[in-house]
Amino acid sequence: MTPDRNIQRPDEHTLYVVEEKTDSGGDYVVATVGTDIVFDPSILDTYNCEGWKSVHHDLLLICAAVEFADRRWARLAGRPARAFRVILPVLEPATWRQPQVQEELCSTLRHVTGDEWRFCFVQGSGQTKISTGQRKFHFGRNKKFVIPYSDGLDSRCVSGIFDADDSAVRVRLTKQHDQIRKGERPFDRVLFTVKPDPCLESNVRSRGFKFAAVSAIAAHLSNLSNIKVPESGQDALGPVLQTLHNVYPDYRNHPTFFRGMERFIKELLGHSVVYEQPRLWNTKGETIRDYLALPGSERESLFDTRSCWQQRWNARYNGKLRQCGLCSACLLRRMSMYAADVDEPPGTYVFGNLTAPSYEAAIPSGDGLRLSRSMVEYGIVGARFLQRLAAMAKWTDTALRPHVFEIAQAIGLSEKETCIELKGLLLTHAEEWREFKNAQGRRSFLQNWTRV
Repeated sequence: MTPDRNIQRPDEHTLYVVEEKTDSGGDYVVATVGTDIVFDPSILDTYNCEGWKSVHHDLLLICAAVEFADRRWARLAGRPARAFRVILPVLEPATWRQPQVQEELCSTLRHVTGDEWRFCFVQGSGQTKISTGQRKFHFGRNKKFVIPYSDGLDSRCVSGIFDADDSAVRVRLTKQHDQIRKGERPFDRVLFTVKPDPCLESNVRSRGFKFAAVSAIAAHLSNLSNIKVPESGQDALGPVLQTLHNVYPDYRNHPTFFRGMERFIKELLGHSVVYEQPRLWNTKGETIRDYLALPGSERESLFDTRSCWQQRWNARYNGKLRQCGLCSACLLRRMSMYAADVDEPPGTYVFGNLTAPSYEAAIPSGDGLRLSRSMVEYGIVGARFLQRLAAMAKWTDTALRPHVFEIAQAIGLSEKETCIELKGLLLTHAEEWREFKNAQGRRSFLQNWTRV
């Protein structure tokens, strides 16, 4: 089958997913399963437990196709919204063609990416379907919730806070192996990689959809309803409270996105899930402190977590992979560690010295350091983001009301209660940010970047 070119809308990008290699057309891009979209059979097989359905496989392929399209076509300056048409083979086309399923799928993707999405589902052969025999995982009767688990600080801390009695089914969201508990090895890594050529977009909002969908599949297979999202308040709400000029807000961890995912999963799987955000009103610093207050917790357990947004080659220094130390994620991490009275080991960051009087003076000397021209821009944007978020602590209730209304509607709290909680989060963030900046000294280039 070839795409019907007559139905393509103006300025719409068309992705045609195929199971066997075929040539790309002049007005559409072809992605081949097994080449451009690659499922790791050994990881996919960890999902092959009792209750696995073809629709689960279809959802994973859709996640991969969406990520491929999201990365393949760049957002244009002044025109951040894109339009996509995705044609792909699925094992249960009748399920995906249901109007309500398509409506919830497209509206959820539109909310998280800011783009318009259309899908055409055709019958697939199932060449990438799990081929080994199904088996049963013995999760134990004490399993109560699913938690998406990455290499980040929040994941490490929130997992420790809520999983003291081994009640979590953890879903790995990285490409690296985790230390799996004895007797339990489900859902241990990301199941697929996509390889668009060229890859023109780095701000991949669709990853939020992928992680939420994979967590929902794990919940369905485990017969669980509760999914605990580990992100603290600054990560969950901050990207929507403070956005860059003419950039669509980042809703990947916002409550409104998770309500959309709940509706979509209910329509698709007939299974009710609730994405709970237990640290929504806490700063990352508070989350770290609560974790360290647990019996047996150790500061050293936080040191191998990773927060940096930078590409790995951009954060490799003296032959060792490090975190850049300047991007928004790194600055939030450093501020939060400082708030929790945690001193990280020397060499954690490429830019370890924030007390230097200038960015140039902070650049370390050594072999193999490659800095992109955008590194300083990342730092300035990150510092000013945290500064503007702190400044919101002084906003009036009236100024905060649009955000309060949106959050309150999503989480089921009154606007009054939501406003109190949001202002408390902003006040704590402002205090932590002020103390962290002051600790760098008055001559720090960080002070200059945030001076208004």
